[in-house]
Formats: sequence, structure tokens, C-alpha cells
Amino acid sequence: MKRGITFGIPNEHGRILGEILKPFDVAAFHWYNGGEEAYFSDMLEPLFPEQTFGMDGILLKEILENYDYYVIFADLKAYPKDKKVIDVQTYEEYLKSDCQFVLLVVDCTYTTIYCKDQEKLANLYHNALSLGFSNVEYTTDDNDYRTRLSVW
Repeated sequence: MKRGITFGIPNEHGRILGEILKPFDVAAFHWYNGGEEAYFSDMLEPLFPEQTFGMDGILLKEILENYDYYVIFADLKAYPKDKKVIDVQTYEEYLKSDCQFVLLVVDCTYTTIYCKDQEKLANLYHNALSLGFSNVEYTTDDNDYRTRLSVW
């Protein structure tokens, strides 16, 4: 079974998370935001100043699509708006939870996505290919070696 995708993104300023998430309706969800290391391009203000449980998807979408930023680490998890937002730590917890989507960025370039909706996952995969990201691959039950859904 396809769990998600992995790929490499450019190590540069821009709106890369907004581009990655184009096929996913960010505004339709509430988000866990791990408060990881990412900065607006002026490098003075953090993109995600603190860990947030229940960040409004409309606000997240606006930030990711309308401002330039630089991502070093990111941990974003999407939940239906009527469900409790928690930080799932393992794939097993993710499967049992209401979390629908996970986006992890490590060391500016290494990107992992998990998505329960297989059609949305396919759209995210094709989007990553169309954006020219490197090493775009599906993560499956057989090749997923990640032990935690965290960037640390």
C-alpha cells in the first residue's frame, strides 16, 4: 500500500511549501504546526514562531502561498476542522488518528509526505514531478524506514 511520497526540494528562499501543497486543500483543515525552524525571507521573523495545535488552514494557506520564506525544518499535520488536533509521533498513531496528512521537511531539502487519501496522494506525487523535485518516490509498506513522524 502507498503511504506517502519522498523527494528533495531546492535549498532556497521562496514559497516552496505552498507549491508542494497546491493539490491539497490546506484551508479545509486545522493544522498541527511543530514550530520548527523556518523564517520569512527577511530572516528576522520565524515562519512558525511556536508549536500550534489547531492552526487555521486559511491562515496557513495565506502564509505559505503569499510570502517568501526559507524552510530548514517543518512539521505540519492536517486534521478535519471538527476533530481534535494532536501531534502523532508514529505511523501507527497516524493510522489510528484523525490526522489526514503529514508534511515533514528535514535539513532544508529532504521532504516526506503521508496522505490517507490515495487520490490526493497521487495528485501530490504528480505535482512533485511537475515541479522538478529530485528523487520523487512513493513510500510504501515495504520501503518506509521512518520510525517517527517527526523532524527530530
